[in-house]
Amino acid sequence: MKTLDLELLRALVAIEAHDSFAAAAIHLGKTQSAVTQQMQRLEDQIGHPLFEKQGRHKRLTPHGQKLLDYARHLLAINDDALRSLQQGNLEGVLRIAAPHDVADTMLPTLLAQVARASPLLQLDIHVGRSPFLMESLKRGEIDMTISNRHDPALEGVVLRTSPTVWLCSASYVHDRAKPVPLILVEGPSVYHRLAREALDGAGIRWSPSYTASSLIGIKAALRAGLGVTARGIEMAGADLRVLSETDGLPRLPDVAYHLFIRKNVINPVTRKVFDMLKSNLGLIRSAADPGAPAVLPETKV
Repeated sequence: MKTLDLELLRALVAIEAHDSFAAAAIHLGKTQSAVTQQMQRLEDQIGHPLFEKQGRHKRLTPHGQKLLDYARHLLAINDDALRSLQQGNLEGVLRIAAPHDVADTMLPTLLAQVARASPLLQLDIHVGRSPFLMESLKRGEIDMTISNRHDPALEGVVLRTSPTVWLCSASYVHDRAKPVPLILVEGPSVYHRLAREALDGAGIRWSPSYTASSLIGIKAALRAGLGVTARGIEMAGADLRVLSETDGLPRLPDVAYHLFIRKNVINPVTRKVFDMLKSNLGLIRSAADPGAPAVLPETKV
């Protein structure tokens, strides 16, 4: 039985991703004629045409689409195997942390990447409030953390930006004539600040109706219908609904989530894992550049 050439499959995936032979050639560092020849060789291997003309463009045939699905799978296995062999000698403990509100959305993707690349590495997972995790990182109690706070004293990259929304219970009735009953978290909070600034800037009265020490307490107060809070869209669910400008509340700014390590980190494991995550997840944007668009698709983290 013939063996599929991974480089030919990589070219096929690039053509589909960039929607043309010319753009794929630029991405692969080849000439367009070389990419065309690769596709001809691939068609010879499988014995079916991969592309058909539709107007001025070429589109995948049913056989081409089927092969594309296999190509993505085979390339993922190949790339994972190489990463694992290159990084698999990492041993020891990596202490990685995330705030409560993204611990079950963004953190799993990072953990899966680390586990695949370095199966011998022990992961010590911490979940807590973002400002306290940042302090723990600076004190050396953890090695890296996800955070929605910006700190130039640390080295970081942006994982993604997330919409900030007004949340309340599904049964909550918002009364514009009364001060907005805010559910707040104790101590420093990005969302607390954004909520106050947005309401004050819009000239809308508000009152602290409930204060919680944790995200669990905030969710309990929301579900009890005690008021409204500003949080990331990740917290929305079947029992909570989003209030918007049509309800008389001002729009809230997006929040950027970063992955941070200490600057000039000494531990080689931390540095290698951090660089590996940046490479594997396409995290090319520095946390020191908060104005640039995020590069990681929301569905990945």
